[in-house]
Amino acid sequence: MRLRNVKNKEVILQNCNILISDYEQMKGNWHKEFANDNPIYVEIGMGKGDFIINNALENPNINYIGIEKYDSILARAISKLKIDIPNLRFLRMDANNILLAFDKEIDRIYLNFSDPWPKDRHARRRLTSEEFLKKYEQIFMNDYEIHQKTDNRSLFEFSLMNYINSGYKIIDICLDLHNSNKDHIIMSEYEKKFVKKNKIIYFVIVKKIVSNLQKK
Repeated sequence: MRLRNVKNKEVILQNCNILISDYEQMKGNWHKEFANDNPIYVEIGMGKGDFIINNALENPNINYIGIEKYDSILARAISKLKIDIPNLRFLRMDANNILLAFDKEIDRIYLNFSDPWPKDRHARRRLTSEEFLKKYEQIFMNDYEIHQKTDNRSLFEFSLMNYINSGYKIIDICLDLHNSNKDHIIMSEYEKKFVKKNKIIYFVIVKKIVSNLQKK
């Protein structure tokens, strides 16, 4: 992926009132930040923000947090904000640091068009690797729920195998999302480009039911 530099990106980031810079201080305090007890959904690798911004606008009773590690991409997402969205926050953070930002307070994770890291030696970097799934389970509040979309079949197959091996059950699955019977699909910017090119989009929802007594 080629990253185009955004002029004045530092100013854009500094002037964004929903960008949380000191995420370590927010750990365990996200419901206080949103001033409610509504569910919290996180998108890891939000890109230019189309997916999470539109979800937040359509679902005001759900809190959304978008994570993105690249300044220029985050600045482009911020530039799309035309109105105040009280149930939306952004984090400039690498996904590897997710345990520094959250503590058993997340209800759902979105993984949209994550980097497939195609080489076998990089498998641990994939956001659906066993290592990352273990991290996610430490930040979920109750049951574990992950929604994933990708255009990469190998990553999809890798993810399904890891979900099942980690005790997740498949709740919903589509091997060609945009030729399915699903309506009102909120798309990311990558997804819009792929659909125009008639690329197949793979989609899955997985869930792991756990009781409070089982959670560590």
